[in-house]
Amino acid sequence: MLDIKRLQYLVAVYRYRSFTRASEELFVTQPAISLAVKALERQTGIQLLDRQANGVVFTPEGEQYVLHAQHI
Repeated sequence: MLDIKRLQYLVAVYRYRSFTRASEELFVTQPAISLAVKALERQTGIQLLDRQANGVVFTPEGEQYVLHAQHI
């Protein structure tokens, strides 16, 4: 079962391309956001994004997943 909170976190990371900015918007710690996204990746079996030193880059699959998540 998908957790709506995880989807909200993923959409915020997509919007800002940053775990830190997403955590500030949602008033949640950065590690909580990161763990939720990792859990979502494990649950779906899809690598949704690439973590880089200067932010995150969504994979093509991650881009599609976020589009669906935004509708939910």
